[in-house]
Amino acid sequence: MSSEDKRGRAREVLLAAVRGLVLAMTVLPFGIVFLVLVPLSLAFIPLGVGLVTTPTVLTGVRALADVRRRLAGEWCGVRIRAAYRPVPRGANPWTRTFTMLGDPQTWRDVRWLPVDVTAGFVTALLPAVLLFYPVEGLMLPFGLWLPYTQGGTYWYAFVPVDGELSAIGAGVLALVLLGAALRYTPALLTGHFRLTRAVLDNAQGELAERVRVLTETRRDAVDTSAAELRRIERDLHDGAQARLVAMGMDLGTIEMLVERDPAQARRLLAQARRNSAEALEELRDLVRGIHPPVLAERGLGDAVRALALRLPLPTEVGVDLPGRAEAPVESAAYFAVSELLTNAAKHSGADRIWIDVHHTDGRLRITVTDNGRGGATVGAGSGLAGVERRLGTFDGVLAVSSPAGGPTLVTVEIPCALS
Repeated sequence: MSSEDKRGRAREVLLAAVRGLVLAMTVLPFGIVFLVLVPLSLAFIPLGVGLVTTPTVLTGVRALADVRRRLAGEWCGVRIRAAYRPVPRGANPWTRTFTMLGDPQTWRDVRWLPVDVTAGFVTALLPAVLLFYPVEGLMLPFGLWLPYTQGGTYWYAFVPVDGELSAIGAGVLALVLLGAALRYTPALLTGHFRLTRAVLDNAQGELAERVRVLTETRRDAVDTSAAELRRIERDLHDGAQARLVAMGMDLGTIEMLVERDPAQARRLLAQARRNSAEALEELRDLVRGIHPPVLAERGLGDAVRALALRLPLPTEVGVDLPGRAEAPVESAAYFAVSELLTNAAKHSGADRIWIDVHHTDGRLRITVTDNGRGGATVGAGSGLAGVERRLGTFDGVLAVSSPAGGPTLVTVEIPCALS
């Protein structure tokens, strides 16, 4: 092993020991606090107070578990899955409380608390003990045994230290322990997170939640398609079809007047030409609403730029796409951006909009920012709920940050690969 590899291994061992020590120092206080708060809050539910406190306490337990899941993945590559049932937005305390209490993942989190403050504390502390305890043993032969013994016997592990010779024996044991620490300390920290995974991991729940989400998004997609077909039928019936019928009637009248009243026939021909132009324009708008030609021909970037050009507000567009996504994904992203821009232009009171489109880590990410008054929320009649449902069909997500006074930042993410 090269010197660089040795230094890298030493850093890895030291980092694992420090991380384990930090975990051990936080496990006990947070775990004990929630171990006390959870049963107390549940006990007060019949009195009504628990309906207010229980969602907050359980949200805190969930946050603690989420931190441990994240650290498990970042520090040791241990994936701990979770599948929480969504709590309805704006739900009353009764609904929030019993939705969370009816979630199996919530009870996994609660059962994890006593495990974490006992076995979890020990397994988190063990890497630090295994690395730092030998440091004391290595110092014993250099005179540290004198203040430790003070005329008696000091036990270093199973070695009784009462003189220089026994102190050297303790130092040899410390070297052995240090060798074990260099070899096993990172594995011990990984063992702590595997213990956490054994209690918290919810593979079946994740699969069930995935099935539930797919069922809902499929139903939404079917409903959206049906609504879109009805819209197309209505637009054709009330728009282009009506104009074409009128144009046919005008042409019949022209046929009768062309010899008797040429002037009137010419006026009707001009009107028929206008009707045909308007019908053609309506058909183009209808086609553009189904799948814009610019999107099919030039891709999402240019299609978004075309949307920005039609806005009455100054709009900056940044696009960084090295390829094209599949057509359904591009279409979903395009109409999501179209809805977001329409909302911003109509409701935000902004005087400038920024759009950023890029692809990173296997996800298409689009952000639409405006400097308006803020206050946008999903489900507030702004069309954002429809965007969220459309994205859900592709496992996409919608995130809205819109504090009062602005600015509003809406982020759309869709997992996809580019060609």
